[in-house]
Amino acid sequence: MSDSTSRVKAARAAAGLRQADLAAAVGVSRQTVVSMERGDYAPSVYLAIRIARRLDRSVEELFPLPEEH
Repeated sequence: MSDSTSRVKAARAAAGLRQADLAAAVGVSRQTVVSMERGDYAPSVYLAIRIARRLDRSVEELFPLPEEH
């Protein structure tokens, strides 16, 4: 599991939301949330913003950019 997916899952759990709850709140299927939390799906910028707002976190906190070398 990548760092960003574990951050989303942890923030969702801390907010007391089920995957289905987060999915409904941001307008996607539960399977999309499952895939994102597994690291199989990278959300669009629009969806990342919606998720961050719903979880009361910043986009950067949930989806940090990889280190540049």
